[in-house]
Amino acid sequence: MTSRFRKPLLAVSFFLAACVMLFASSAHAEVVKLVVEKREAFANQGRSYEKLTGHFYGELDARNPFNAMITDIEHAPRNARGRVEYSATFTILKPVDMMGATGVLVYEVPNRGRAGITGGGYFADFRSQGHVLVASGWQADIAAGANVETMVTPIAKNADGSSITGPVMSRFADMPVGSSTQTIIRGRVTGTATPASLDTRQATLTRRASENGSRVPLRADEWAFADCATVPFPGTAAPDKVCLKGGFDPASLYELTYIAKDPLVHGIGFAATRDLIAFLRHGSAGNPLGTAVRHTIAQGNSQSGNYLRSMLHLGFNQDEAGRRVFDGMNPNIAARQLAMNIRFSAPSGGAEMFEPGSEGVLWWSDYVDQARGRQAGGLLARCQATETCPRIVETFGSAEFYSLRASPNLVGTRADRDIPLPANVRRYYSPGTRHGGGAGGFNVDVPIDTCCQLASNPNPSAETNRALMHALVDWVVKDAPPPPSRYPRLDRGDLVPPTQSAMGFPLIPGVSLPDGVIVPFHEYDFGPGFKNADVSGVVSLQPPIVRQTLPMLVPRVDADGNELSGVRSVLLEVPLGTYTGWNPRARGFFKGDIQRNSGGFIPFAKTKAQRVASGDPRLSLEERYGSHDAYVARVKAAATRAVAERFLLPDDAAKLVAQAEKSNVLR
Repeated sequence: MTSRFRKPLLAVSFFLAACVMLFASSAHAEVVKLVVEKREAFANQGRSYEKLTGHFYGELDARNPFNAMITDIEHAPRNARGRVEYSATFTILKPVDMMGATGVLVYEVPNRGRAGITGGGYFADFRSQGHVLVASGWQADIAAGANVETMVTPIAKNADGSSITGPVMSRFADMPVGSSTQTIIRGRVTGTATPASLDTRQATLTRRASENGSRVPLRADEWAFADCATVPFPGTAAPDKVCLKGGFDPASLYELTYIAKDPLVHGIGFAATRDLIAFLRHGSAGNPLGTAVRHTIAQGNSQSGNYLRSMLHLGFNQDEAGRRVFDGMNPNIAARQLAMNIRFSAPSGGAEMFEPGSEGVLWWSDYVDQARGRQAGGLLARCQATETCPRIVETFGSAEFYSLRASPNLVGTRADRDIPLPANVRRYYSPGTRHGGGAGGFNVDVPIDTCCQLASNPNPSAETNRALMHALVDWVVKDAPPPPSRYPRLDRGDLVPPTQSAMGFPLIPGVSLPDGVIVPFHEYDFGPGFKNADVSGVVSLQPPIVRQTLPMLVPRVDADGNELSGVRSVLLEVPLGTYTGWNPRARGFFKGDIQRNSGGFIPFAKTKAQRVASGDPRLSLEERYGSHDAYVARVKAAATRAVAERFLLPDDAAKLVAQAEKSNVLR
């Protein structure tokens, strides 16, 4: 969508040397230089492709309202032009001859720096069709490395150049017996927040016997910011490690809070993606894609799907010329906002205790969050106001209900009514899947997951998501609507409280029940400087105050324990057992609690005699299907239905049938 705020881009220079260096300049703060550091042939079926890698460099005007949502940008250093500088890596896969390109650019938001555009699935499909694929860095707290997309953002400072400081928190559990040193990890990454002082009198380390137990502070002389791996306590001073005199107790949970200094301006990552895509899309001078791009689609999984949700919510799908950035988006297995636009943020976090991410609006349409005393709001409010919203295909599965608090996205914070979807959003639910889906196949002999009490869930979602990504491209390019949304709804009785009795989960001898195996939905108070609705701003309370625990719902199940609603995979349509989005931990401090992002599999007995002997209420494979050939016939029928409904591509249907034919089911 072009708005009245559009301004022309002014090209200034372009040259080619030992590496290819591309320049652009503008009245707007944007990408000012793109350097192709390596150009290499890329093996691709049917079309001649090349892979371009390098860095791009951007500048932002901190006073520009398009950048006003970036936390601490006003405290970032400026260059001689008064702009805030950043740089990031990129990878572009493109046809060698851009005359054969389709005009479609598919951007993958890398998950913790890892991109999949060189892999298979729909990315391979898109390359064979002639689409351009792009990935780039947006996360500044991960180290640079081979095949890692990262970025460099400035450090926020006070006006006098002194360090900005603030509280941060890290938790330790399940330490090895005899361990005396632990690395400070926040959001799965180390080195995210440097202590302002190594004086332990200015920090707090506590221990407790359970998640809900009382915290017992340790004396300041009992621990140190140090590494004791080779030197006894107090060890060698280290800002990223904690050493405990006498060692850590594996039966305890430890929590460290301290004052950190020099926060990175992480929110610039949203602007970096916005400005790179605007640069590549609109024919800027020196653009390696020329003027070939007519349609743009973004895809992100889990953390990077949350990135897309927050990018939209914060208004970054509008570039500084007022134009739409992405025409389509697929946030996959994403249920929160990304806790990145925060002072001392840890963007790699994953809905752990006390981590922000579910404080803001979580729903696409406007909804009044009465339970938390919030005004009406939705993820699309800003892009609707500027007419820059994309078409959205949202995909997620069972583990997102149990591990990532997906419930309020559908039924709000009171869990009492369905929140309707806007016309530009389609929602598809993959029932009975772990986070990201399982490996698939038709194997009745699945080993117990080493982490957990149940076998690992093999139920896949990849084939469904492949079909839906093709549908999203057709929706954007051809205006061809995708299949109708299919997901659990409260008004249809699909959603119930997360208990065995409400779900109707069968009582299977020796199998734990789902009661309590879910990540709770707490309302946190991070302090007055934290902007809850936008998951932005400044945290001043660590650990945060828990104001209340909010209700959540999960999908209802059938007599086998399998979820009823959504886009059922072929394997779930012809099941070999019960497939869950939860799996209790088998050991450690959190034994019995949910293993985050996992899922379980409880196989059916093979024969009636085995079922009766074990007391399993679920029919055996023998009773259900009779023979191997009859099972394969059921698989063929399920695959045919899925193709007709456009939730499965024909080649995937053929692949699944072939797998079933070769399987050991009833053999």
